[in-house]
Amino acid sequence: MTRENTHALSDVLDQLEDGLTDEQVCVRDIVDASGRSSFASLILIFALICTSPASTIPGLTTATALIVFSLTTQLILGKKSVWLPDFIMRRRVSRKTIVDGIAWLRQPVRFVERFLKVRFTIVFERPWLWGSLSLILCLTLFMPFMEVIPTSGSIASGAIAMFGAGLLARDGVLVVISIAELSVVPLVIWQVGFV
Repeated sequence: MTRENTHALSDVLDQLEDGLTDEQVCVRDIVDASGRSSFASLILIFALICTSPASTIPGLTTATALIVFSLTTQLILGKKSVWLPDFIMRRRVSRKTIVDGIAWLRQPVRFVERFLKVRFTIVFERPWLWGSLSLILCLTLFMPFMEVIPTSGSIASGAIAMFGAGLLARDGVLVVISIAELSVVPLVIWQVGFV
């Protein structure tokens, strides 16, 4: 495996951390630091932020859902450059919160990277990719309601992050695993919230 594949996720975190310089970070800063043409990186970053301790911030799950919904829709439409509404681009969070979240994510990301490789790439071809993206779209529609159930937003975001990681590293097996997780997330959240 090349370094590009084995360290793809850590490289995204490094790029994000190095690109954030102000004490208050807005979504526009994250998009610019990650690259406006890198949909996979942005899906991964925002989903990971929502799985980190930063997920306790009120409204973060809803904001993540809006962003991932927009990014996924643009992927389905074949857009080449990221566009997000200005009210989302202006949303702010402290740099320390983002950096602390990145530090918390380092160890699990390094663990996942040990298994990454380019394989089963047929899932990245249309119409197969559309199926995965459609599942993510459906899940993001329910994520705002998960604000009332502790940890449920993190569970949903974890499945989306796995998809983003697979897309970024061209690891089709990881994407298939994420699809399986995306399919059972509603049941898991029901169990967490109501049992």
